Amino acid sequence: MTLNDPLSNALSAVLNAERIGKKEVAVKPKSNLLQQVLSILNTNHYLGDVQEVEDGKGNFLVIPLLGMINACGAIKPRMSVTLDTYEKFEKRFLIAKGFGIIIVSTSQGIMTHQEAKQRKLGGRLLAYCY
Repeated sequence: MTLNDPLSNALSAVLNAERIGKKEVAVKPKSNLLQQVLSILNTNHYLGDVQEVEDGKGNFLVIPLLGMINACGAIKPRMSVTLDTYEKFEKRFLIAKGFGIIIVSTSQGIMTHQEAKQRKLGGRLLAYCY
């Protein structure tokens, strides 16, 4: 496993554990970006409350799985999105209109694409989940 993209590694670990029916998965390394993305997935009821476990080597995250994820992943390259191009990316990454979320990094923080559209913000695409 390469450690070049911790977000991508964590989301693929979550998806793999979800597919084989595990109740929780441990993810290492921990990063602030990863914690914010997982907190958005928790807020949207895809995951349980993420816990940070200290191991003296940079810590890791324990993520409880709820069985709600059909697919999730990091978006590479991290494409720029403007207010009028959200629909194009919704069609590309989500399977149906109003089903699933795209996580976007904006100037006002990391949020879902619906929240960014309400606030009239563009940004960079990070991940998707449905």
